[in-house]
Amino acid sequence: MKFAADRPFASPEAAARKIVEIANTVEPVQDGRIYIKKINGPFLYEFKGSPEEYGAGIQLAIERAGSGCTRAVARRAPTRAAACSEPQISFSSSDIPA
Repeated sequence: MKFAADRPFASPEAAARKIVEIANTVEPVQDGRIYIKKINGPFLYEFKGSPEEYGAGIQLAIERAGSGCTRAVARRAPTRAAACSEPQISFSSSDIPA
């Protein structure tokens, strides 16, 4: 018997994907930067992610961004491509378990 529903962001990959998705919808304020509250607010309150899931997701997103590109997770697509010479964060459907 199962008493609790599965968490949608239990895997860091799913959380990172949602964080990047949210970050890409936020309008940058200066030099392609966005306020972190524009990412963590929706993740925690609108999508009902936990702080632990957010932490694991943001850490994975930063790791996947590569060295020298740690701020790229919080930038929109045109800025990300110009900001780093390394491949950007990308997720395919095969990255996230069904």
